[in-house]
Amino acid sequence: MLTTRTSLVSAIAAGLCVSAGQAAAQELDQTSLSYVGSWSSLSLFQNFERPFWEKHLPEASEGRITTEVTTFDQMGLDGGEVYRLMARDVVEVGSTVADYAVQDAPELEGLDMPMIAPDVETAREVAEAYRPVLADAFAERFSGAQLLAVVPYPSQMVFCNAEIDGLGDLAGKKVRASGRTTAEFLEALGAEGITLSFSEVPGALQRGVIDCAVTGSLSGYSSGWHEVSTHLYPLPVGGWDHVATAMNGNKWDSLSSDTQEWLLEEIRENYEVPVWESAVEETREGIACLTGDGDCSRGEPGDMVLVEATDEDFQEVSRHLEETLLPNWAGRVDQEWVDRWNETVGEVTGLSASR
Repeated sequence: MLTTRTSLVSAIAAGLCVSAGQAAAQELDQTSLSYVGSWSSLSLFQNFERPFWEKHLPEASEGRITTEVTTFDQMGLDGGEVYRLMARDVVEVGSTVADYAVQDAPELEGLDMPMIAPDVETAREVAEAYRPVLADAFAERFSGAQLLAVVPYPSQMVFCNAEIDGLGDLAGKKVRASGRTTAEFLEALGAEGITLSFSEVPGALQRGVIDCAVTGSLSGYSSGWHEVSTHLYPLPVGGWDHVATAMNGNKWDSLSSDTQEWLLEEIRENYEVPVWESAVEETREGIACLTGDGDCSRGEPGDMVLVEATDEDFQEVSRHLEETLLPNWAGRVDQEWVDRWNETVGEVTGLSASR
């Protein structure tokens, strides 16, 4: 009798949950969203952004939210203008690499610095800790924009078309950096940090315009960097190149609180969580595809030489973070942001930023 009663209660509860879910969808605002995503050729957009915004969101809202989806490169942009256009009401929802926008919002640099998070777990802790700070920075810098999501690319590694045995061998080499703090780190190592668009890198490596370049393992493989480089240094010299998604402030304010809450939950559960969970595997498979060591399901593997990091490399990184990178960044933002970084990311990493 107890089992039957329990089953009956469970069935009623399940029915109520379904009804509540249906009611929630029916009560959403009837609206459309134009979404500008990150690089169209890379896994993040193809496997996560486009399926979520183009298919999942309209279906989960039972058609009450419709979407138009494109990417900044398909629009002829280089990525740095996305949030700026969002602040001007040109873009409703935009995703781009946070490092691309640091000229407009130097607070974003505090999210991702060279090798500050050597693994995905630490990178996720850092992103979660710093998220409230990022949200305030987006609102302040981009006309009330609402932060929606923060996700990583795979670990940002060093590809070299030259022989290297460790981090110290980057001294004297011309290296394409993935962001301003990465360039500062490379220069602290004695390398020359070069600014180049992602799409220009393979040709520059092949012609010897640059010796090395930084990007994610799988991004590099998908874009053929293994065909024009020989050595791979696998630690996140360029951090994780987090991609932040935000909504135009006026568009956000036009939505009801129920729709806002529903949208944030859908993004977290069906976009952010899957991307973070995939980061470990995509980093691993990227290395396998680049070196030929391990399973590569994405095509013909390369034969790059995998360079092992040493304890001395980690010591060198910590020294440059404390002596150069963090003080430089602290000098670019108000003390309020430095204090908040120390209270969030500093607590996770054990580092401290000061001017």
